[in-house]
Amino acid sequence: MAVIGGSCCSSVLALRVRESGENGSSVFQLNGLRGVESRRVGDSWMVRSNAKSKQIRAVAASTAATPKREKDPKKRVVITGMGLVSVFGNDIDTFYDRLLDGESGISLIDRFDASSFSVRFGGQIRNFTSKGYIDGKNDRRLDDCWRYCLVAGRRALEDANLGPEVLDNMDRTKIGVLVGSGMGGLTAFTSGVESLLLKGYKKITPFFIPYSITNMGSALLAIDTGLMGPNYSISTACATANYCFYSAANHIRRGEADIMVAGGTEAAIIATGVGGFIACRALSQKNDEPQKASRPWDKNRDGFVMGEGSGVLKIMESLEHAMKRGANIIAEYLGGAITCDAHHMTDPRSDGLGVSSCITKSLEDAGVSPEEVNYVNAHATSTLAGDLAEVNAVKKVFKDTSEIKMNGTKATISNSFGFGGHNSVVVFAPFLP
Repeated sequence: MAVIGGSCCSSVLALRVRESGENGSSVFQLNGLRGVESRRVGDSWMVRSNAKSKQIRAVAASTAATPKREKDPKKRVVITGMGLVSVFGNDIDTFYDRLLDGESGISLIDRFDASSFSVRFGGQIRNFTSKGYIDGKNDRRLDDCWRYCLVAGRRALEDANLGPEVLDNMDRTKIGVLVGSGMGGLTAFTSGVESLLLKGYKKITPFFIPYSITNMGSALLAIDTGLMGPNYSISTACATANYCFYSAANHIRRGEADIMVAGGTEAAIIATGVGGFIACRALSQKNDEPQKASRPWDKNRDGFVMGEGSGVLKIMESLEHAMKRGANIIAEYLGGAITCDAHHMTDPRSDGLGVSSCITKSLEDAGVSPEEVNYVNAHATSTLAGDLAEVNAVKKVFKDTSEIKMNGTKATISNSFGFGGHNSVVVFAPFLP
């Protein structure tokens, strides 16, 4: 049994997860947290916790041929920790529960005066605290993009039982960080430009460039934790986080790292960011009903809703290394793919060719057949072109899979760009070491 999360961007990842239920069976988990069952919430498919049986009924044919999968424990990549900063808070379980309950994290923007903007709402993070993770001086200086990254990254390491005392006994040159961002430190960049125009270049802070460039998330997290393995960033718009997961896994497969901290971070809900996307004509303008503005596949959809946050920063680790240290294994990364439809700066091909080819390549690399997939967690940003292309891609790849279910979580959490991760395809199946 497998579950797939789709996108209208060109990166695809494949994972499989396991949880032991009371009956000893393998159980599908969303984000490796608990067994689920499908239920209808409003106009979109959501996933609901099933505490009693912790089991899901497979739709795929049991006779489906399974392609060859990686067997070498040195090359098998597992997930051993997660962390995030989101519109639903900084706790994985809270985020998950609120998502399943169909709550919305979308509301009117109050970080700046948006009263004159044609779009006045988004997935703005509120009541964020970095206490215990960032010292006071840096907390005041850092762009929110990097504050979110540091908190999510540290929480992911804690979740993986990789605190300072554990890391002290490891080879830190074999632990890397790969955190991407679509827009980087946009507040820092905007402030620097304002200083230049209003006060002259001598008034630009020396932190202008360092806190603006997109690699600073990976750099700051490495400095904070002393991790000396592969370190860089990737910036591929909405697909950023999944490109990072894909590349991080390959570092482990090639033996260049035992552990990689990977993910994405974004903080663009400021006047510059919102105004820029309004100019692109990409955002929904349903100001009177912001919580219903993001409506994937709905005939009245009119654009995506901006969001922000960091994560889910994943601790990716070779299976061999994870088992040696007795780590809790949440999921296994099976494979991935990246492609390009070479079509347009923002719109995908209407036939979804770029997406369908990427899904197919990912399934092949992962050793998962289309018949094993019974659930699609789509990119589904509520844009006219993107939603159509994605549906066409899913129809093409899974034409022989009946009753496949698909949902779009951005209807409640917004589209957080480099942190979005859902811009790619994620496949889940039972983890069996």
